[in-house]
Amino acid sequence: MIEINENLKIDDFKSKIKLLWSLSGEKIHKIVSDYDESKGAPVFTVNGKYATRGWTEWTHGFQFGSAILQFDATGESLFLDLAKEQIVDKMATHVSHTGVHDHGFNNLSTYGNLLRLMYEEKIEYNKWEADFYKLAIKISGAVQSSRWTDLPVGGFISSFNGPHSLFVDTIRSCRILVVSHLLGHTFHGEGDKKISLLDRAIDHIKATAKYSIYYGEGRDQYDIRGRTAHESIFNVNNGQYRCPNSQQGYTGFTTWTRGLAWAMLGFAEELEAFELIDDEELKHLGGVEKITKIMLEGAKATCDFYIEQTPTCGVTYWDTGAPNLHKLGDYLNKPADPFNDWEPVDSSAAAIGAQGLLRLGNYLTNRGQKEQAKKYWQAGLTVFNSLLKEPYLSTDISHHGLLLHTIYHQPNGWDHIPKGSKIANGESCMWGDYHFRELAIYVEKIINNESYYQFTNCIKN
Repeated sequence: MIEINENLKIDDFKSKIKLLWSLSGEKIHKIVSDYDESKGAPVFTVNGKYATRGWTEWTHGFQFGSAILQFDATGESLFLDLAKEQIVDKMATHVSHTGVHDHGFNNLSTYGNLLRLMYEEKIEYNKWEADFYKLAIKISGAVQSSRWTDLPVGGFISSFNGPHSLFVDTIRSCRILVVSHLLGHTFHGEGDKKISLLDRAIDHIKATAKYSIYYGEGRDQYDIRGRTAHESIFNVNNGQYRCPNSQQGYTGFTTWTRGLAWAMLGFAEELEAFELIDDEELKHLGGVEKITKIMLEGAKATCDFYIEQTPTCGVTYWDTGAPNLHKLGDYLNKPADPFNDWEPVDSSAAAIGAQGLLRLGNYLTNRGQKEQAKKYWQAGLTVFNSLLKEPYLSTDISHHGLLLHTIYHQPNGWDHIPKGSKIANGESCMWGDYHFRELAIYVEKIINNESYYQFTNCIKN
């Protein structure tokens, strides 16, 4: 269980975040100079150098989005120029990609961040350029919503496994539907039928909350409150739920921790976003109070589970039911050990989850629930504090990665095992590096009393 440091203050992070950005800039330069873009999108490092893994090219948004965040933090225009050039060159295919559930990752990290910077007056406003970003976001939201599986009540955005498959990670990606809706866009289907992107986003959130998250209510023999299933399987002939499954976790009855982290952050972010939506738009779906209750329950359950099922330092192992965890002894009552002989940690899950903890804490603080809020907020700071030092912060300038000891796909054995080690360790991944930077931006903007960082900042007030 995380040993929550109640004494951490947000100002304690100033110098640590400054070091992070210094290292980050050098690593972005290293990738530009060393990586062969003709091989495809960089995914994870092997011996400290970014390599690709041909699947869906889903990491481009994190790669170029990292350069945007670097500019946001430092004001160094060369990172902005690099990001814009790469976005124009490579991101159009991601806008129109009908075969993935990753639109919110790719296109809000790039087009959304650039539009946000315009409205925050970090870059000069240009109407044609802003309209270009808006169009990309609108179309991305519509294309994402087209991956739709109807259920007897509601439905969900299906994963790339097919229409039978609901992935827990997609809750963070479905925010592209919310932004597209807030920009005034609708999705037109067969027969020119107008389909509300907001309705589809809410239905997907509800499906995730109902099928991907457990609440300790006896749903099955492994129903522990806050546990998540990476994949939920449905019979597409009648929409009937069949069983939990996992693609990147150990089993459907254990919790893949990066999927858990996506849920933590996804629910918390959507709670913030729905404050911008008028209740009249939501009455036919039960009203804002009912929808908020569902999301808040999911956010609290997953965040509580993370706190309870993570080692004292706040950095989690890759799956809470990984088969060899018992060989580590009382692993929940000591710091995680990325160099052990039995099971890898996944610091990318920690970086994503920390932001979810902080956002939930902030949300509850704004509602006067200060005691509950403090637990989540201080837990988030505790996790972030662990990541900002070795062995997780990559201080070796020759290493392309910023956040060490991440895991991509443990069951498939895709992650690099260094010579002399028995498990994967010491490597980075593009989503881990991006979310580490995003976590730093989130905290730094609060320290500097800047606009609160959330994905709806790309909507003009």
